[in-house]
Amino acid sequence: MLRLHNSIRPAFRSRRWAHNIPSFSHLNTVNEEDLAHFSSILAPTSILSTLPSISTPADDIAPYNVDWMGKYHGQANSVLRPRTTQQVSEIVKYCAQRKIGIVPQGGNTGLVGGGISLQKEIVLSLGAMNNVRSFDPVSGILVADAGCILQSLSEHIAPHNHIMPLDLGAKGSCQIGGNISTNAGGLRLLRYGSLHGTVLGLEVVLPDGTILDQLSTLRKDNTGYDLKQLFIGGEGTLGIVTGVSILTPPAPQATNNIFLALPHFDNVLPLFQIVKRQLGEIMSAFEYIDRTAYDMGLQHGLGPLLSADEAGGSQCFVLVETSGGNQDHDLEKLNNLLESLLTADEPLINTGVLSQSPTQFNSIWALREGLTECVQKEGKPYKYDVSVPLADFQKVVDAVRERMISKGLYGDHAISKVMGYGHVGDGNLHLNVIAKHGYRPELEAALEPFIYEIVADRKGSVSAEHGIGSMKRDALHYSKSDVSIDWMRKIKQVFDPLNIMNPGKVIP
Repeated sequence: MLRLHNSIRPAFRSRRWAHNIPSFSHLNTVNEEDLAHFSSILAPTSILSTLPSISTPADDIAPYNVDWMGKYHGQANSVLRPRTTQQVSEIVKYCAQRKIGIVPQGGNTGLVGGGISLQKEIVLSLGAMNNVRSFDPVSGILVADAGCILQSLSEHIAPHNHIMPLDLGAKGSCQIGGNISTNAGGLRLLRYGSLHGTVLGLEVVLPDGTILDQLSTLRKDNTGYDLKQLFIGGEGTLGIVTGVSILTPPAPQATNNIFLALPHFDNVLPLFQIVKRQLGEIMSAFEYIDRTAYDMGLQHGLGPLLSADEAGGSQCFVLVETSGGNQDHDLEKLNNLLESLLTADEPLINTGVLSQSPTQFNSIWALREGLTECVQKEGKPYKYDVSVPLADFQKVVDAVRERMISKGLYGDHAISKVMGYGHVGDGNLHLNVIAKHGYRPELEAALEPFIYEIVADRKGSVSAEHGIGSMKRDALHYSKSDVSIDWMRKIKQVFDPLNIMNPGKVIP
């Protein structure tokens, strides 16, 4: 079991701090006069409001006020859906004059409440801004509106033999602007890096309505401060991303994957080293799934990829993907890898399966990508996407399970499963704690800040993906020093002195 330093524990024992809602007494709520002004900017169909002049049915506004997990419930009485950057600019300029809070919202697929209105701030939904502005098939540079859905962008560039540099389970509904604002990682980060490297330029509406046009299509531009980096992962607290220029890589000519069963977690890191060495430049993903997650996937119809006998003595599983330029070359490497693993004097794996067709390739990925949906079917998930050293993946999961057992909260009456899966290649653990009968204060109190203490003890990060939002705002100090947080506040003050941009998010 992980040991926690005593110096980390005391600060937050007396209160449940994670979801405290701050007061925005300096902000105004949208009224009828405001709606009249917005009607001069937007078409009637682009404004939703529960106020009498519009009287949008509650069911039509509900999707903008509730996150996809049903965990965060917003208070917005009005939603605006602009179609152009100029409209966003005019809306923001007016909100700055009136001191109305703004919550930018993309596909609303986040996990930390970052796109939900906390105190009746207006929701600015970017889904109607969904035009591809340009694509250069020679350079692979794509310029698009922020509201473009990730999968739609993938389909747009596929005929030109290019792919998006990020791939997420929510690709069918998440939007590229939200991906950038949360610095989404996903399944391809191991191969193509983070958005800090692939985003070439941004168009951003600043908190006073000014349009910052840095929509560069240059791969090299060393002219002063790289301002776009502040908005990648900024979660809409410094401005609203309305356009993006992003470098897309050529589509691989050959893709393959293998699914490996391991007797215990201690074999994962040695296996990772061997796979990196033998597959080299063609390795594009190395995903980890613990036994609990694997069994849950089978229960919900994912697989089976292995027979019951083959998987019987295995405590965890690994999915390895390759992306290369020559199928024969890549298959030879994969077969040599499997042979060396299975014939070793002390094998690291129990068994493995290599995809033999596109259908098998997709079924292997379906198990990994389908886990999020399976978790939702099991109950209400407490999801913690954290970064910890690779050697501690299973230790963290086990420590959380032991914690819930010791509190008498483990079992069908409360917590039914604690599981881990994630990206070994970049140290991102998806820790899932499933509440069988819904979110409850005593469950959250047992989990937080306990989990953040574990992460801090391992010198990890409380957020590897999905950002900080409102959920982890007061946990930021576990990963950032006081000096770092102070300078984050100063940057926020420079850009947004009125604190109208996604207030109550990120900065504690």
